[in-house]
Amino acid sequence: MIKKICSLAVLLAFCVPAFAVEKVGVIDVQKVVNKSAQVQALKKEQEAKTKELGQFVKKANDEIKAQTDEKKKQELVKKYEKELSAKREANAKAYKTKLEAIDKTISATINNYAKTNGYDLVIVKGAVLYGGEDITEAVSKVVK
Repeated sequence: MIKKICSLAVLLAFCVPAFAVEKVGVIDVQKVVNKSAQVQALKKEQEAKTKELGQFVKKANDEIKAQTDEKKKQELVKKYEKELSAKREANAKAYKTKLEAIDKTISATINNYAKTNGYDLVIVKGAVLYGGEDITEAVSKVVK
């Protein structure tokens, strides 16, 4: 039985094709993402939306404070809480959609850069202790 297992292991070792990696690139994806013009524009857009939400909350609070009837005040609170929740949800959904599109674009750019420049393997820089060619700056220039 042990002979059969050893024979099978030796046979499998010779049958498995060897993968020779000749050119390895390493990339700091976070750095590429941070330098991306698309990401910078998305951050500015989110800041504007956050400011807009802040103005909405201020307006709602002012209107609620101005209301003297307690029942109407509670109705306003519920109304504005519902509106605020809907606005936040819409903003989060739009942000997620745009971020996913940017992620796909950056991943495709890295992939195309690697193929075009003959890299057999590209690894995240944080996972590499030694070796590989750092392609972070080159990809950052392509990503824009």
